[in-house]
Amino acid sequence: MYNHYFQLKAAPFSIAPDPRYLFMSERHREALAHLLYGIGSGGGFVLLTGEIGAGKTTVCRCFIEQVPENCRLAYIFNPKLTVEELLLTVCDELRIELPAAGSAPFGVKGYVDAINRYLLESHAQGLNNVLVIDEAQNLSPEVLEQLRLLTNLETSERKLLQIILIGQPELRTMLARPELEQLAQRVIARYHLGPLSEPETGAYIGHRLAVSGAVGTPFPPPLVPLVHRLTHGVPRRINLLCDRALLGAYVENSAQVTRPILLRAAEEVFAGEPAARNPGARWPLIAGGALAGVAISAAAAWQIMPHEKAPAVAQTGEQPAAAKVVAANAAAPANVAKAVAPAKPGERVPAQASEHGALRRLAALWGSDFASLAGADVKSVCDAALRANLRCYAGRGGLYELRLLDRPAVVTLHDGARTGYALLLALDADSVTLEADGRRQRVGIPSFVARFGGEFTTFWRVPRAFREMVALGDRGADVDWLAQRLAGLTSTGAPPLDRPFDAAMKEGLRAFQAAQQLKADGVAGPHTYMRLNQLSGVAEPRLLAAGGTGK
Repeated sequence: MYNHYFQLKAAPFSIAPDPRYLFMSERHREALAHLLYGIGSGGGFVLLTGEIGAGKTTVCRCFIEQVPENCRLAYIFNPKLTVEELLLTVCDELRIELPAAGSAPFGVKGYVDAINRYLLESHAQGLNNVLVIDEAQNLSPEVLEQLRLLTNLETSERKLLQIILIGQPELRTMLARPELEQLAQRVIARYHLGPLSEPETGAYIGHRLAVSGAVGTPFPPPLVPLVHRLTHGVPRRINLLCDRALLGAYVENSAQVTRPILLRAAEEVFAGEPAARNPGARWPLIAGGALAGVAISAAAAWQIMPHEKAPAVAQTGEQPAAAKVVAANAAAPANVAKAVAPAKPGERVPAQASEHGALRRLAALWGSDFASLAGADVKSVCDAALRANLRCYAGRGGLYELRLLDRPAVVTLHDGARTGYALLLALDADSVTLEADGRRQRVGIPSFVARFGGEFTTFWRVPRAFREMVALGDRGADVDWLAQRLAGLTSTGAPPLDRPFDAAMKEGLRAFQAAQQLKADGVAGPHTYMRLNQLSGVAEPRLLAAGGTGK
């Protein structure tokens, strides 16, 4: 209706999935790289979650377009199925031939046997098989357990079926249930797709208007902060609001959307909806450059830049302008295979042969001389770390986890059959800073991702009298440390000393983990301690601060 009025070639904010309007934010690109990484990781489960309208389907379509030729893909978009229906759908999607229907029922065993035969034959031909399940929060526990059993078939090198689960945040809660613990242990990588930042919201609006042929500025840039606040940075909500706002401007014969028009549009579009889900409101959440004590919404998990101030990124001058993001997306063709930017031609990614040497350099960042006490192998460095009240942590998960942990790390790099190591010192929106053999170099993220296999090693500082496992009823300095940190983050009164680790504290720990996108099991593991260290100001090197020291 308003297209002719604003001289637009098409409706810019339609919620229909038109590839011309493809906009890949940094988080979308990282989620896509995360899924692509999962294909070559040796099988198991990969988890992608996000709020309704966050762009999960967009990422999924980009992923499907980029699946390598040696991969056979099965895609299930309606997972409200029984176990037998699911197995039959998998057979249909992978074109597995089944025996002709006879008098005897085929049953679950028949389907599983047919799938296993197919997977073995595919492996012999050098083919990989990937099962993608969208809206996976609708899967029943019985179906999830059957999916786990399907991943039992493996060779000495890899599992023969890769399963990617895509769903809403409830999916993470489902997998935290005790009865699904075995499946959760097989999740090799997980990513939560957060909303667009404020600059990305402006870039998103500008991109869609540019693609639709806008000549002027029907949506003034000063309105972007208000759009971001009203929509929480969720792309689908942005589309709904901006579409209604342009209609309002047309009705009022206004050349531009004004603030009153935008507010009226929001009242019409979002009228009567429940309060937006904000599971992290009670807890501060680390995301991108936001450091200890900065409270932001849990919906912004994995975000590179917080909504307003980003001290660490701003110091390095690397915050991309909205126009830069618009130009990058506007120039991208409809072929989504280019959603992840290629490495710059000839850009070198530094690496060294000695992992031990890289770990010793990492140790020096902690203001400790424990590395000088270590021997000539990796294990000796980690053993020496114990004497400095530190622990080694070997992780696998890619950039998303490195940003989340926010600490320098030794990363494993691959160049064909060769494997090398580098010290990752800093990470911003566009590049990483690596050190190898004593030389530092900035490398673009696409070039880095092309070499980075997801494996890394870092250190974390443990509390006094740390124990690997704290059980209900335990007391001690480490339990006191947990109680004090949790109380400090919720601004409650100081807890008494020598308090036992009771059910109430475990529930508080579980709530903290859920808000921080961690496994909400009430068990204080390395991820939980690292996040508590970050939020409570424990002195540790930082990855997202300039130079990687951040102390």
